[in-house]
Amino acid sequence: MKPVLYLCLLLAGLHAVVHCNHRPDHHNGHDHHKDIAREEHHEEHHHEGDCLKLAPSNADFAFRLYKQITSEAPKKNIFFSPVSISTAFAMLALGAKSATLTQILEGLAFNLTEVQEEEIHHGFHALIRILNHPDGELQLNMGNALFLKEKLKTLEKFLADVKNLYEAEAFSINFKNTAEAQKQINDYVEKKTHGKIVELVKGLDPETAMILVSYIFFKGKWEKPFMPEDTKERDFFVDEETIVKVPMMRRMGMFVHHFDVELSCTVVQLYYNGSATAFFILPNKGKIKQVEDALRKEIVSRWATSLHRSSAILYIPKFSISATYDLKDHLTKMGITDVFTKQADLSGITGEPELQVSRVVHKAVLNIDERGTEAAAATAIEIMPMSFPHIIEFNSPFLVLIFDRATNSTLFIGKMNNPAEP
Repeated sequence: MKPVLYLCLLLAGLHAVVHCNHRPDHHNGHDHHKDIAREEHHEEHHHEGDCLKLAPSNADFAFRLYKQITSEAPKKNIFFSPVSISTAFAMLALGAKSATLTQILEGLAFNLTEVQEEEIHHGFHALIRILNHPDGELQLNMGNALFLKEKLKTLEKFLADVKNLYEAEAFSINFKNTAEAQKQINDYVEKKTHGKIVELVKGLDPETAMILVSYIFFKGKWEKPFMPEDTKERDFFVDEETIVKVPMMRRMGMFVHHFDVELSCTVVQLYYNGSATAFFILPNKGKIKQVEDALRKEIVSRWATSLHRSSAILYIPKFSISATYDLKDHLTKMGITDVFTKQADLSGITGEPELQVSRVVHKAVLNIDERGTEAAAATAIEIMPMSFPHIIEFNSPFLVLIFDRATNSTLFIGKMNNPAEP
């Protein structure tokens, strides 16, 4: 029996809202950081082409996985970070060979006749660097870690590549002591996600050979916050039979939005201070499946070019989503199969084809509320035309897409089917 390898993917997201045309350069003061910052800046631009090459494939993977998840749970809240999952599997691909390697990269939606494996890894390296670039307006941390069985003989090239290309930390761990191993991994994850992801790993197998962890933590500030005193309970229509009361945030102002006649949905673009932007997508009653079926990068591009700015009164629920997925079955159906079986060839990790992936755990948390800016910013004044404002109320199931504009990356995808459910 092959030793097992757990792939643990996680994400924590806070205060979702959106904005930015670029990520400003921030250098945090000290002279001795300048040379390092300059080198990193040069390196980011060196692989910028590779980074941008990732964007279409990463978007395709994101929407394919969303459709796969929602097809099996159409009435559930959904929230995950496709870029976290893509990054983890790309890192795993460093240790994959033959059909296993091809399945992983093609399962991530890469066309291997158009992009070389080396370009993919350099692209993810640049992506991680840019997403982790210091930004006083947006807190976005993305990283990876390997927890290796004591005395597991890994190839030096594999360890060097995961550290250099994916900036992964590597730790030796005694999986035989499952309780202590779980604590060590979960404490690491909890710390990296600022306490938002807890108990990621449960029921650890003492025969585990390696656990790969990929995490992303996001905390954005609304460019224009909602005022807490304007939040009131209102009805949310889950379906024809179910109405729940939810705290509904309200703000009147100028909003960027679009009504897609073909898909019968309203798209509102909200802004973060920083390089993140989000689409809130509200299908007309009974049209959510139509919108989900059509969801792909070309549709999002169409929305982006159709947006217009006008006055509106916007209502969005104040809510939290927590979601945990074992992605093994979903990814198998998307063509990544051998890595979960005895046919797995992960000989690039140890030199022998002795590993297979047993679980892929992804845990995600998102909170959306009025906050996200300092109190002083609450005094901002917005000039509005005197025309009667349009009312946009997200009071039935809707979708949320959060992007990083600097890298064209889909950070998060969510569906809020029922805000009353955690």
